[in-house]
Amino acid sequence: MRRIVRHVLDYALPPRCPCCGEIVAEDDRFCHNCWDEIEFLGEPCCARCGAPFDHVVNDEVWCGACLADPPPWDSARAAVQYGEYSRTIALRLKYGRRTGLARFMARYMQPHIDEAILSARSEAVIIPVPLHRWRLWGRGFNQSQLIAGHIGKASAIEVEPFALRRIVATRPLQDMSHRQREKTVGKAFAVDARYENRISGKIVILVDDVHTSGATARACTRVLLKAGARSVHLLCWARVLENHNV
Repeated sequence: MRRIVRHVLDYALPPRCPCCGEIVAEDDRFCHNCWDEIEFLGEPCCARCGAPFDHVVNDEVWCGACLADPPPWDSARAAVQYGEYSRTIALRLKYGRRTGLARFMARYMQPHIDEAILSARSEAVIIPVPLHRWRLWGRGFNQSQLIAGHIGKASAIEVEPFALRRIVATRPLQDMSHRQREKTVGKAFAVDARYENRISGKIVILVDDVHTSGATARACTRVLLKAGARSVHLLCWARVLENHNV
């Protein structure tokens, strides 16, 4: 019966590429053309921030930026490089209300969770970057929370969607300099006191959709560490790399 229903649904509503809408063989898949245009990220990369390296290096090597100014998180990984196609998917989820894309994005993000964390999943927790309540009411959902839910289900790691709060409504960061972004979000986040015991001593996977300057991730990481988190690992859908504007 399930096979029959699946065939009927595939005929009436065939799975489509999330970028261009072309019919594909299965759900959560790119078409061949969009697949060729997406820049997937992975090894070799900086052990700290995940910035890609041009050649294979030791697993513990840091990039120059991290050596000069180490970020507060223990690691940061993104599934794809921010570009036209990855941006389209993120915007369709965030503003187009295509909430099914959260599962699609999670599918490509979940494999970037380190095996050491997966082997200690009972000591780990997934926390999404929160929205301020005004923005949440206007949009109706937090895209990072939707993504985090799917990652938690796929990895069997507990998700705490309300542990981290955005207590200051900041204006959009797109047109700000790095220093302005850091100042704007520096005190925008706080850990809900009711959840501190669920964070203390835990390995935290901080989930966001797009990693731009890292200002938001830094602010979130600092309050999580202050609340007693053992370590924080940033996990995103797309990352803006040098010479790529958001």
